[in-house]
Amino acid sequence: MTQNSTINPMHEPDISLSNAPKTRQVRVWDILVRVTHWTVAAGITANLLFTEEGSELHQYVGYTVVGLVVVRLLWGFVGTRYARFSDFFPTPARIKHHLSDLSIRRTDEQHLGHNPLAAIMMFALWTVIIGLGISGYLMEAKIFGSKDILEEIHGILANSLYLLVPLHIISAIAMSYWERQNLIKSMITGNKTVTTRRPQ
Repeated sequence: MTQNSTINPMHEPDISLSNAPKTRQVRVWDILVRVTHWTVAAGITANLLFTEEGSELHQYVGYTVVGLVVVRLLWGFVGTRYARFSDFFPTPARIKHHLSDLSIRRTDEQHLGHNPLAAIMMFALWTVIIGLGISGYLMEAKIFGSKDILEEIHGILANSLYLLVPLHIISAIAMSYWERQNLIKSMITGNKTVTTRRPQ
């Protein structure tokens, strides 16, 4: 006659816990990326809303912002992993992969740094900022034939920021909700939360 074996529930493996997703913090944005991002944002806000167009302060703020963008562009070649263009340059394949992940609300783990759509926005902003710096300098230096043309170009570029900047902010908020990741906070702390699911 055999005795029924009993299993101590205290020693039973907790399958639900073993399969639970694990989260960890990953340092994505280095200090240079964060400082240039927020300083450029502050400079753009100051020149669009507070400084007088054509004043010395307006020019100094503008040139400072352009200088920071140039530093960030150089950092895109020699900086840390997620700051480099090789990590986020928006190729057609990367854009297609990212849109596929967005369609099913899956986190695009291939682009822990900037995703391809964010990269397009960044390049647009950087292009406009550099264009503003060049056109502003040429206006003051008076080395170009028509100042009126330069003023018109400068005005068009400046006005485009009234579209690009809000679009950038709205996109960051929307993607934070969609990806369940606080992207604005991550640009302050430098960290992103990564969820790892154990295989079933």
